[in-house]
Amino acid sequence: MTRDIVNHLVFEVATEVANKVGGIYSVLKSKAPITCKQYGPKYLLLGPLNPQSVQVEVEPVDWEDESNFHIKEVQWSLRSMHNRGVRFTYGRWLIDGAPMVILFDLNSVRNYLNEWKADLWEIAGIPSPDGDFETNDAILLGYTVAWFLGELAHMNQTNAIVAHFHEWLAGVAIPLCRKRRIDVVTIFTTHATLLGRYLCAGNVDFYNNLDKFDVDAEAGKRGIYHRYCIERAAAHSADVFTTVSQITAYESEYLLKRKPDGILPNGLNVIKFQAVHEFQNLHALKKEKINDFIRGHFHGQFDFDLEKTLYFFIAGRYEYRNKGADMFIESLARLNHRLKASGSKMTVVAFIIMPAKNKSYTVDELRGQAVVRQLENSVKDVTQLIGKRIFEHAMRYPHNGTKTEIPTSLDELFKPSDKVVLKKRVFALRRPEGTLPPIVTHNMVDDANDPILNQIRRVQLFNNSYDRVKIIFHPEFLNANNPILSLDYDEFVRGCHLGVFPSYYEPWGYTPAECTVMGIPSITTNLSGFGAYMEDLIEKDQAKDYGIYIVDRRFKNPNESVEQLVDYMEDFVNKTRRQRINQRNRTERLSDLLDWRRMGLEYVKARQLALRRAYPDEFKELTGGTDLDDSNMDSLAGNPKVKVARPLSVPGSPRDSRASSVGAVMMTPGDLGTLQDANNADDYFHLSMGDNEDDEDEDQFN
Repeated sequence: MTRDIVNHLVFEVATEVANKVGGIYSVLKSKAPITCKQYGPKYLLLGPLNPQSVQVEVEPVDWEDESNFHIKEVQWSLRSMHNRGVRFTYGRWLIDGAPMVILFDLNSVRNYLNEWKADLWEIAGIPSPDGDFETNDAILLGYTVAWFLGELAHMNQTNAIVAHFHEWLAGVAIPLCRKRRIDVVTIFTTHATLLGRYLCAGNVDFYNNLDKFDVDAEAGKRGIYHRYCIERAAAHSADVFTTVSQITAYESEYLLKRKPDGILPNGLNVIKFQAVHEFQNLHALKKEKINDFIRGHFHGQFDFDLEKTLYFFIAGRYEYRNKGADMFIESLARLNHRLKASGSKMTVVAFIIMPAKNKSYTVDELRGQAVVRQLENSVKDVTQLIGKRIFEHAMRYPHNGTKTEIPTSLDELFKPSDKVVLKKRVFALRRPEGTLPPIVTHNMVDDANDPILNQIRRVQLFNNSYDRVKIIFHPEFLNANNPILSLDYDEFVRGCHLGVFPSYYEPWGYTPAECTVMGIPSITTNLSGFGAYMEDLIEKDQAKDYGIYIVDRRFKNPNESVEQLVDYMEDFVNKTRRQRINQRNRTERLSDLLDWRRMGLEYVKARQLALRRAYPDEFKELTGGTDLDDSNMDSLAGNPKVKVARPLSVPGSPRDSRASSVGAVMMTPGDLGTLQDANNADDYFHLSMGDNEDDEDEDQFN
């Protein structure tokens, strides 16, 4: 069947559409503005209906009103399904770009579950045990989405239809589309393989043994064989299979037995974080809020200079080994030893922000913040009274026996009652004898068996006055309503000096990426997608000059990796304030490398490759048997031209090691092409966002 591959429709399918669970929600949400700008009403998202999140995430739209549909066949398909008892919500996702979403109520099709399970076993050999409710919902979503796409492909025989599925939970529809010969082009992206996450959590030498794992046996031992089958079937049935990073592609090749066609790295909506040259001022403002917390936390033993204090942090899900918390704590202990041995006057306060089971804040933490606030308020009150007394004295001069223009006696300004109030406040700061500032801000549910706390105890980082490295474990995500550290996560990051993320298993890594766009240097590893991506983009050995320190956890032994991490942290501690300011300037200028206006090009290429494989004759006819130039490539991608910012200017920015050719390299028709064929292109080609940008921005700090 001939279809219009230029004006194709795009549907993205995921369980996190308008439903915040994990990282895929962030990907879809941050990517929406550029995708909506490119495709307009030809872009929709499909997912399961979550009654709680839909109330705040989606503005419902009347699906029976024809004027609410640019593509009338979508309405016809929904009507056909509605007549068969399928319930759904059609509406506008309340995010930047405001894409339209269709959220299917899985309870309305639950009566089909056993029938669909049997069918899945018949056509794909995928088992599905009764007790796995997550898999049950994945099957219901997959069959419902395949139903919708089948209806749409039958009713709309004009436009090519591209369906992009994220993760195994949305992947059941892919083998169904292939088996039923539904005329839909499919792309499958795995953000982290199921088996990889389980194996890494099991303390195995994962990357050096990838080629030795019996994947079926390993999945069976962990009770996830049926889920693994869904993920593997989706990877093999899709027209184009992608991952989010090179390290995940390497992993997928062995665990899913298909080499990915390309990489779709996760970008950020940089405009959200953009503060132009204000980011340095924001750093100072948010750092002062952290200073306030530190004064309360270390009350009674506040014996270090905040002007010579640096704030390091690690944040993310509580995956002790995968996220590198074990390595971070060990390296902090070694850094503490080095700083004490060298007689350094610098202090490092290291935050661990990872949610763990707790019983709310400790009394000591709440009391510490309270007594410091009381002291601060009392000082303000006394200061105000002193100012008033100076004013009154000046107004009386030279009358009523006032012989001097300004008071000359301290007792005249500072009354005994003032001294009593302040002394009480200062005495309240005292800690019970023999106690130290706590290492954790909350009462933990299982303190004795918590891996992070046990590691801190093992290395004996107890916040002693002689320690140059202090440590604070905050077992909850941050928000502005926090009574002890009232900062949102973004604000907290801006106030810190260095993010440390020595992950062992991190398919992408949003935390260091967010640090980068906010101008905060970070440490990552070559086992994280972000680290490998930046290593590929920036000239060798230059990354750390631009605030991206990459620890080698792949080819070094654990002790060597820890020592390298300690070297990086010590190097950062030894920088002068001016050097840190200059480094933050360079770090912030890397933002362009992580912007969806650049990353979105990879999604365009994935759709291009999928269309080429599905409709080779139409693709060849469109190109006239030859490669397309930039303008034709833009029209194939479904959008007018826009300028993508050049990587960075010289000398304050790194060279993009991949942008080596002058002209854009075009993928050739045929199944031999992969997404990597275009990796030598200079910015590939341009997507139009309708805004004007300068080639270079001046930086007032350099």
